[in-house]
Amino acid sequence: MAQKFILICCALLAGLLARTQENNSLNLMPVPVLLTAHPGRVDIGEGFRVSVRGKPDRRIFAEASRFVRRLSERTGIFLDHQGFVSPSDSSPSAALLIQIRRPGSLKLGEDESYSLESGGGQVILSAVTDIGAIRGLETLLQLVSADEKGYFFPGLSIRDYPRFAWRGLLLDVALHFMPVDQIKRTLDGMACVKMNVLHLHLCNDQGFRVESRRFPRLQQVASDGVYYTQQEIRELVAYASQRGIRIVPEFVVPAHTTAILTAYPQWASVKRKYSLQRYFGVFDPVMDPTNERLYPFLDTLFSEMASLFPDAYFHIGGDENTGKDWQSEPHIRRFMAERGMKSFMDLQTYFNRRLLPIIEKNGKTMMGWDEILQPGVPKQIVIQSWRGNASFYGSLRQGYRAILSYGYYIDLIQPASYHYQNDPIPDSAALSAQEQQRVLGGEATMWSELVSPLTVDSRIWPRTAAIAERLWSPRSVTDTEDMYRRLDIISLGLEALGLRHRTYKQVLLRQLAHGDDTRSLEVLSDLIEPLKIYERNQGDTMYTVFSPLTKLADLASPDQPQPRIFSREVDSFLLHPSPALRQLLWDKLNCWKQNDALFQRLLLGAPVLREAAGLSRNLSLLAGAGLDAMEALDAGRKMDGAWLEQQLLVAARARQQGGRCELQVVDAVQRLIERAAR
Repeated sequence: MAQKFILICCALLAGLLARTQENNSLNLMPVPVLLTAHPGRVDIGEGFRVSVRGKPDRRIFAEASRFVRRLSERTGIFLDHQGFVSPSDSSPSAALLIQIRRPGSLKLGEDESYSLESGGGQVILSAVTDIGAIRGLETLLQLVSADEKGYFFPGLSIRDYPRFAWRGLLLDVALHFMPVDQIKRTLDGMACVKMNVLHLHLCNDQGFRVESRRFPRLQQVASDGVYYTQQEIRELVAYASQRGIRIVPEFVVPAHTTAILTAYPQWASVKRKYSLQRYFGVFDPVMDPTNERLYPFLDTLFSEMASLFPDAYFHIGGDENTGKDWQSEPHIRRFMAERGMKSFMDLQTYFNRRLLPIIEKNGKTMMGWDEILQPGVPKQIVIQSWRGNASFYGSLRQGYRAILSYGYYIDLIQPASYHYQNDPIPDSAALSAQEQQRVLGGEATMWSELVSPLTVDSRIWPRTAAIAERLWSPRSVTDTEDMYRRLDIISLGLEALGLRHRTYKQVLLRQLAHGDDTRSLEVLSDLIEPLKIYERNQGDTMYTVFSPLTKLADLASPDQPQPRIFSREVDSFLLHPSPALRQLLWDKLNCWKQNDALFQRLLLGAPVLREAAGLSRNLSLLAGAGLDAMEALDAGRKMDGAWLEQQLLVAARARQQGGRCELQVVDAVQRLIERAAR
């Protein structure tokens, strides 16, 4: 029985992989502005050479060399005869000819357009800037195709450019620290899908993560010993620059500053003992804007930090200030009364206005979260909206430039389809042409309360590729099903870059199963997702900076493909039943029904998985109900009301969370049950 069970599950997995490999020639993500296919091809062989002509920045030679190495790894062809692409490689007849008009600058609004012409034995990649050429190289790698003759680039013409100038990803490294290598892998993934801004959230209540030579207590006292040296920051900036990506730092003030106040308590509003916060959330400690000596401190600190990040933008946070510590202090209330301030947000606006010349003195444009959008905030400050569309559109109508993050919070475990449908400029916004021009773009946000370096890739990828497409591709590209088809394929390309959004599971499977026999756990884990939004840590205080992130909810991935595919297959079966589709559904349900017996045996040696016992049992019962429904449908027999009531109760129980996870196949099975009772 166990042998048959394994074969069934393997066959199902093989079918999934086969579907993801279909149409592998034009599965581009993001979708280009214009693509025209035509006869012809460019074969890839050991004689493949790359040349560069025009006036590029030197970064294109390193990226062209990296392209050749990746192409060699993708195809297994020895392409090492050229070595590194250099300025001396300028033959107009090379298999890949890159033509660039001028060096590109890492700045907002730089030209990232490119064109590709493939056919007649040559690929010509043309771009205004080398940054545009880098974007084109990523497209070209996605075009690698194969047939019985070997690997090739198909004949086509592409004209492409981004819809939005700011296509970012926030990576929080303050709540849980992320090593340098992890950030580099993230940058590689971003470059693959043409994102161009890495927003590093570098300090919070839990830690300050950058070496300061002017204020060394920030790393000595306020970091738990994990922080980036200044040399490591410069290394990351150079690594990002090489891929045409800007790094924007965030040093949040005046709230979320427990770490800073732990090192330098004299800048606090309330005189108390401070220590690093071990829990996650919103806390009262806040800097004292009435203390004149605070501003020279921030001037010195921000000037030092600004010197490490050459980008023109500098984020000061400004979010989630409770105001309680300000309201509790007589000297602060007196300060506010003397200046006619009616609320603590007026005081925060005063603070932000004091910060602005400090930021601008360092040649930076100031950014902040949408809480700073208050009367009197200077128009040159960029607003990053996270609390809703109202603040986003409101900022645009008031004359501010803005970035949308609301709807792109990937840490909340929502499906890629949700993010994909979240357009920065929908018709419903009714923005004028001038207001639309103030939309800089959007930014996915990866807050790290519940991730570790092992699991963070699985929370970012591949869903962020859907957001990248929304920010790059034309507004008319909205087919969610096709997005998912291509997302499965780009996921493989991301894995080839070293990202661990797929392979991390094998590590956790063996760890949780306490051995190599992970079969039953794998079947269950492929059908569950972690609780969404903020439900996973709602109503308890278990999670701290030291909590284990190696449990069932950490193993479970967001937006699982198998439940999505099963749901589509159920709908197809109910609409157009066929023997093949009936057998496919039957095999899956039978596999899930039998899995619980194997899982219960696994629990005997894996106590950590007891929290999943209910999920496994409910999956088995739910699958049994689905099999009963299919038997009734096969026989043309309508089930009575008592049966329906009993099976709906099974479905309701299957919706209960276990191990802070939820089964994702309940709705599809319930549709089978309900059809059997009609």
